Amino acid sequence: MEKKNREGPARHKEGMLSMPDTPLLDRVQTPQDLKGLSIKEVKQVCDELRAETIDAVSVTGGHLGAGLGVVELTVALHYIFNTPYDRLIWDVGHQAYPHKILTGRRDKIRTLRQPGGLYGFTKRSESEYDPFGAAHASTSISAGLGMAVAREMRGEKRNVISVIGDGAMSGGMAYEAMNNAGAMDARLIVILNDNKMSIAPAVGALNAYLSRLLSSHTYRSLREIAKHFSKKLPRPVGEAARKAEEYGRGMVTGGTLFEELGFYYIGPIDGHNVDHLIPILKNVKDDETPGPVLIHVVTQKGKGYEPAETSSDKYHGVAKFDVVTGEQKKGAAKAPSYTSVFADALIKEAERDKDIVAITAAMPSGTGIDKFAKAFPDRAFDVGIAEQHAVTFAAGMATEGLKPFATIYSTFLQRAYDQIVHDVAIQSLPVRFAIDRAGLVGADGPTHAGSYDVTYLATLPGFIVMAAADEAELTRMVRTAVEINDRPCAFRYPRGEGIGVEIPEVPAALEIGKGRILREGASIAILSLGAHLKESLEAADELQTHGLSCTVADARFAKPLDEDMIRRLAREHEVLITIEEGAIGGFAAHVLQFLAKDGLLDNGLKIRPMTLPDRFIAHGTPQGMYEDAGMTTTDIVNTALATLGSNSAMADLRA
Repeated sequence: MEKKNREGPARHKEGMLSMPDTPLLDRVQTPQDLKGLSIKEVKQVCDELRAETIDAVSVTGGHLGAGLGVVELTVALHYIFNTPYDRLIWDVGHQAYPHKILTGRRDKIRTLRQPGGLYGFTKRSESEYDPFGAAHASTSISAGLGMAVAREMRGEKRNVISVIGDGAMSGGMAYEAMNNAGAMDARLIVILNDNKMSIAPAVGALNAYLSRLLSSHTYRSLREIAKHFSKKLPRPVGEAARKAEEYGRGMVTGGTLFEELGFYYIGPIDGHNVDHLIPILKNVKDDETPGPVLIHVVTQKGKGYEPAETSSDKYHGVAKFDVVTGEQKKGAAKAPSYTSVFADALIKEAERDKDIVAITAAMPSGTGIDKFAKAFPDRAFDVGIAEQHAVTFAAGMATEGLKPFATIYSTFLQRAYDQIVHDVAIQSLPVRFAIDRAGLVGADGPTHAGSYDVTYLATLPGFIVMAAADEAELTRMVRTAVEINDRPCAFRYPRGEGIGVEIPEVPAALEIGKGRILREGASIAILSLGAHLKESLEAADELQTHGLSCTVADARFAKPLDEDMIRRLAREHEVLITIEEGAIGGFAAHVLQFLAKDGLLDNGLKIRPMTLPDRFIAHGTPQGMYEDAGMTTTDIVNTALATLGSNSAMADLRA
């Protein structure tokens, strides 16, 4: 059969493999094409799918290890179940690259995470095979239970399968969902993809045999009969019999926890052995016994690709790489990353202050806390995918006089908002929030964009909210946060490299609520919060060529505002432009509120807030996303000229 064309660059360069030979996979346009294959052919499809996944991600970059770990599971699920009628939900959708290849998206797989290409996670609008979008963890069981209840209410027969793993079981929401599901009769199949060996005992032929037996309808029917029979016995005897059966199974399988939550537990089984997976999945599919089932599958992250298998993070997220050597193709850094600048600054502060501790939620390397942990192993805490716990854990530390830095991506901090309000802000506890990945983040798209933190934090009474304009300012904000001991504070900084400014060896703390003016002008004032100060200065240079002098100010603080500076900017300029890499309702809203209440809008001041637009911005390059958002240097210039009514100048600029 002739190979199907696939978008993306063909790679036959020196040191690189050509596209893998995939004769069987070429015949699989949709999961239905798997149905007629023999088990031997299914195994070959797995091998070809793994090679295709490796090759595709080497071109695009992305999440590799998690997908390689579920290749056999992905094929087995689509082989046994009738997707998309049967709902297959992938928790933390970065596991789903092999799933995308099998479900009609292979021709676009080399556009993964590229502008206009496939999204790096599951997405409902992308395919009917993605019944639930997921890029944050621990959502699949809740969503699956909702679908299962809807099915029961409508009298339908479809299966609902939630695949959870890659750390997602450390999120409390998963247990909340299991607790709810265990108290209901709705049939829900949960597959625990255990790729860290953190729960499972050894797996092998005996466990596979027991799992096939326990998953069979015959065994479950006999178990139900035994349950009914035990109810006829005197209560102490019947209760003892029931517990003996459950705990006997728990000792063999390790599933007592899940049984206590109300799930029928099967496993653990080898997630890379198709001969084990397929009969167990078939048993579960054919058995219509009410109630939730959990299948414990043990896998290896990065399976089948040696560089990923031997990597400490199992090639969780990678840049483009050479398939032969595994070497990732990262460009030479022109300046240190904001993350590394933060980590170094925090380490220096911790050397002077023994009360400083650092907390992260399953992102030690992404936040730089891995560096802090090497320096202070007893003062660094990775709590897993549990942002709610991380915040209240930090609050508890703060009550005892420690100085916790809760270091969490902006997009993940959203998951702990109630704890920020109830456990930190209301009690005025000095938790320091170091907010990484503020603003637009590129290929991970809208689910990972740090668009809302200023809006949702600056609205809280007593909160101090800062935003770093460059890496030197970031070090000063770390120093400032150390000194704030009577209330919570936060400072935000973007993904990627700094702009190359000199970093102070001993940074000075900032005066709370005071900004700075970097350039004086007469007609236009540009008030920047955060990492668009560089573009603001460039815009001022461009406007100067049009005969318009600009004042450029760095607010530093979204809360409390520098009211004296804002008054001056409003009174001495015809136009005031605010710019922030955050959503509507953030810094600009606070500035406008102040200007209105202070009567500074009564005399003709023209104010133009520049924020992220009121929509979700598709994945792409960070620069491309900011162009889409209308927040580039040119956009600032155009905003200024349009506000002054300088149409001819705008025409000259476009030319």
